[in-house]
Amino acid sequence: MGFADILDEIGGFGRFQMIHVALLSIPGLLMASQNLLNNFTAGTPGHHCKIPNRTSLALGQNISASDLSDKEVLQAFIPVAEGSGLSKCTRYTEAQWHLVRGNVSGTWTRTNVTDAETETCQDGWIYDKTEFQATIVSEWDLVCTLRPLKQMSQTIYMGGVLAGAIIFGGLSDRFGRRALLIWSYFQLATLGTCTAFSPSYLAYCIFRFLTGMAVSGIILNAVSLKVEWIPTKSRTLVGTLSSFFFTFGQMILAGLAYTLRDWRKLQMAVCSPFFIFFIYSWWYSESARWLLLSRRPDEALKHIHRVARINGKPELARKITVEMLESHMHKEVQSSKKIYTVYDLLRTPVMRQISICLMVVWFSTSFAYYGLAMDLQKFGVSIYLIQVIFGAVDFPAKLVALGTLSFFGRRVTQSSCLVLSAAVIFANIFVPAEMQTIRTTLAVLGKGFTSASFTCIYLFTGELYPTVVRQTGMGLTSTMARVGSMAAPAVLILDEVLPALPSIVYGGSALVAGIFAIFLPETLNVPLPDTIEDVEEKWAKQKGKSTQEPAEKEWALLPEVKDGLELVDGKTIGLNAL
Repeated sequence: MGFADILDEIGGFGRFQMIHVALLSIPGLLMASQNLLNNFTAGTPGHHCKIPNRTSLALGQNISASDLSDKEVLQAFIPVAEGSGLSKCTRYTEAQWHLVRGNVSGTWTRTNVTDAETETCQDGWIYDKTEFQATIVSEWDLVCTLRPLKQMSQTIYMGGVLAGAIIFGGLSDRFGRRALLIWSYFQLATLGTCTAFSPSYLAYCIFRFLTGMAVSGIILNAVSLKVEWIPTKSRTLVGTLSSFFFTFGQMILAGLAYTLRDWRKLQMAVCSPFFIFFIYSWWYSESARWLLLSRRPDEALKHIHRVARINGKPELARKITVEMLESHMHKEVQSSKKIYTVYDLLRTPVMRQISICLMVVWFSTSFAYYGLAMDLQKFGVSIYLIQVIFGAVDFPAKLVALGTLSFFGRRVTQSSCLVLSAAVIFANIFVPAEMQTIRTTLAVLGKGFTSASFTCIYLFTGELYPTVVRQTGMGLTSTMARVGSMAAPAVLILDEVLPALPSIVYGGSALVAGIFAIFLPETLNVPLPDTIEDVEEKWAKQKGKSTQEPAEKEWALLPEVKDGLELVDGKTIGLNAL
């Protein structure tokens, strides 16, 4: 708590912190746009095969070309698919004019044309521009046999997010949070804008991968800078409010996509503002805590003096010296000298149980969340409206989750959210496609439960891992979340095998994770452990005892417990960081 005392002395959550948190949170309004952009830039419009020129197609059939309506021409050349609607991937090799003459109802119906020969769309496709003016699907014909490439583009983007978490996480420990955050803003602004001018699908995927890396750099370093400059008692409130920027951003995305129905214009709209964020990010102060742990006390002192002046405490700035900083941070500096690895997360029995369970929970939460959030067109209602609803449901979901976390505990909340989301996903399988209102309602509930699961798992993970390996543990588990988000779009392709198969996979994954969550120790009102030995001793003792006092009475309650946020070796983890 040494550095926290210094923050309290220079103003606590003062004017600097308010400006600092606000400027760091504003870009969060467009972070949801990056993750969910594929719903609109890769939307699939209604489509069918191109047909021959109208003037020549009726010759020799005693039919006047001028008398043919578009619907009649389509009926003569495009087969009716199973169920209803026109085939999207085939056309008749010869016009079936008897279908035009014989159909007086004006509706698409299947008739006796089993002997009519069909072919694939040799001349390309015609796309309906009612919902989308242009998408990467319509521009590069990512339909029929190329349909998997649509989902592949989102998987590649999420791969960039994963790579960025690994690369930028390590670089920020070496070069600082501020420098990497400024670079990430610039990288996203530049490469995101370049994405809008992609000449090919390959170029588009490359730019999206690099943009995903920048997204990770922004999220990780913004959270670090935000939390490392605010006092302990303010972290829960700041973490919660910051997560709402992402939630509100989902609704902003729907508004932008509705207004700009061309994917290139939408891409520009959600990426070009990062040039503004890049410009004002030079005002940020580097983390003084990181500077101290990096053996740069003089620079840390300079930033602390600046914060004190902005907070209206110039007289205190003169009292704080390098010697005072080093004395306050002596324990942290000493603990930072020992290096821990991922092996330490699996080396001992209790840590191994915690790590395996958390990896499953993180993977499944992200897997189910993006599985629901990345397939909005299947609900049969306006994709723009469903995006607004999916964003709005996160507000009550996160508020309810924060309440149940304090009342019922972490383990019950985490397991319940996952099991309930699985139940909703499974239930949707049995709802007929015609009952779109019920299907949409169940999907919204599922999205809410997975969002609540995300809120819980960030807090839960920070409380389960000891101080010495907390950042390493967060890195491992969040990596599993990125893997889940990469796999989610690819699973949607399985609907070609069986329409219900993606829902079975998503629901099954959430159900398994809910069972795994039961085996995690409860951390409600339990102080944060400092060492691996603390975890092994306390959780093993709690598991085996029957008449002893509750674990929370054995440990002295620390202020950090209520925050779910902890600084470790100059690194931070935060609520809803990713």
